[in-house]
Amino acid sequence: MAFHAEGLVAIVVFYLAILAVGIWAAWKTKNTGSEGDRSEAIIVGGRDIGLLVGGFTMTATWVGGGYINGTAEAVYVPGYGLAWAQAPIGYSLSLVLGGLFFAKPMRSKGYVTMLDPFQQLYGKRMGGLLFIPALMGEMFWAAAIFSALGATISVIIDINVNISVIISALIATLYTLVGGLYSVAYTDVVQLFCIFLGLWISVPFAMSHPAVTDIGFTAVRQVHQAPWLGSINSLDVYTWLDNFLLLTLGGIPWQAYFQRVLSSSSATYAQVLSFLAAFGCLVMALPAVLIGAIGASTAWNETDYGFPDPMTKKEADMILPIVLQYLCPVYISFFGLGAVSAAVMSSADSSILSASSMFARNIYQLSFRQNASDREIVWVMRITVFLFGASATAMALLASSVYGLWYLSSDLVYIIIFPQLLCVLFIKGTNTYGAIAGYLFGLVLRITGGEPYLYLQPLIYYPGCYPDENNIYIQRFPFKTLAMLTSFFTNIIVSYLAKYLFESGTLPPKLDFLDAVVARYSREHMDKATLVKSDNIVLNELAPVNPRHSLTLSSTFTNKEAFNYVDSSPELSNTEDD
Repeated sequence: MAFHAEGLVAIVVFYLAILAVGIWAAWKTKNTGSEGDRSEAIIVGGRDIGLLVGGFTMTATWVGGGYINGTAEAVYVPGYGLAWAQAPIGYSLSLVLGGLFFAKPMRSKGYVTMLDPFQQLYGKRMGGLLFIPALMGEMFWAAAIFSALGATISVIIDINVNISVIISALIATLYTLVGGLYSVAYTDVVQLFCIFLGLWISVPFAMSHPAVTDIGFTAVRQVHQAPWLGSINSLDVYTWLDNFLLLTLGGIPWQAYFQRVLSSSSATYAQVLSFLAAFGCLVMALPAVLIGAIGASTAWNETDYGFPDPMTKKEADMILPIVLQYLCPVYISFFGLGAVSAAVMSSADSSILSASSMFARNIYQLSFRQNASDREIVWVMRITVFLFGASATAMALLASSVYGLWYLSSDLVYIIIFPQLLCVLFIKGTNTYGAIAGYLFGLVLRITGGEPYLYLQPLIYYPGCYPDENNIYIQRFPFKTLAMLTSFFTNIIVSYLAKYLFESGTLPPKLDFLDAVVARYSREHMDKATLVKSDNIVLNELAPVNPRHSLTLSSTFTNKEAFNYVDSSPELSNTEDD
């Protein structure tokens, strides 16, 4: 394949435009908010992201390289087809559910990151444990889409994969480094426009290629391969449901989503943003579905691609760039390449910022350096943006099974973080003992279910499992959802059991080593109190405790309701009556 100088020029111009927008947004950040709230401005954009920019950035976070390439691949692969392209509907429903049930309580309580409510209720230790699967999900996702971008660019303009990945990662990291959420949000507007324009320009040209059969005909009839509408085998119904629930419910507890929710100017705006993004995800999936259908309707031996077809060559995951390269004019394929590049950068920058935000606030500030200045937190964020960006790039270049790692880590987000989020927001009475038990049960059940992408054999063989061509057993049973439900109910049962055992005197108070039940207003509780601005707490209401004045933060929650339950506490009411 010849080197395309025009394609390289087009990519360079596109990247420079994105970088310029990111730097402009960074300059805008410096003129927003007070000096003492700089870290919060970087994490949640000063909480003044409007509907237009908010809707674009939330949509662009989901519509990434994996979303576009994966949807086209699912439609193209024979035997799967549109019936198995679950991401568009799954993620859209995820955003709808997030808007209906999760956005309002999270935004109205003034949290800064997704992990804040966990640390407030369960303490900093549990927050650190939950940071692990959250970080893995964000990092492996960024690495997977960087890897996809490198392969896409190399298909169309024939340059070294490693160079394309490194340059793309450097630019995404650079504007995230200097501008935080503002840079990410404003570049997302440009990137989403590029995705929409680039893919929709490509579709008519690809569809009119002489080697392509009418996609309406191939949707229901076999021509070059099985109909691209696809079907769901009765044996695979439970697998389909398991994966669909993972996308729908597991798509909620991501810092990248809640970062947009918490950056909105009000709780109502946060809900509206979720609904707008749900609609945007569906709209942006349409050209990817059409490109997958075009790939399934093409006689590839009549094109420059030649024989055999991409499926036989095991290049089905690259069907979108292959369609752009071989079925579109050269100058049109460059537009499509710009679209894929934009999709990748719009998701990668969000993941890198999300990971650094959680580390800087929930690990560094609230767990280790509670007296840290705002300037110190800003520098920690900048350093971790660079480190996480470099780590994701290294994984994209070196790891042979990045997608397998991402699948496993996204499963852990669904199995561990989602049930914990349900408990912390909606189930009263759960505590740290239940949270740890639920975490461990969910983790064990997921790992023992195996992972084909990592060649990990299962230790528990559920009904219906069968070996693949590599003799790795595939589970048909919905064991991921079983693990999630087990984690959820374990949290509730163990929490209430611990509460009963300590409050009834069955277990002595000294065994409450996590200070989760007996020592309600213990030292651990005062650590949680630092999650709330001091002017929101009347310290004489916490009379049973000597406050630790050294633990004050310059900028944390604005949650005035966090300790409302103290007012209604029967013990305190009796004390006041006396």
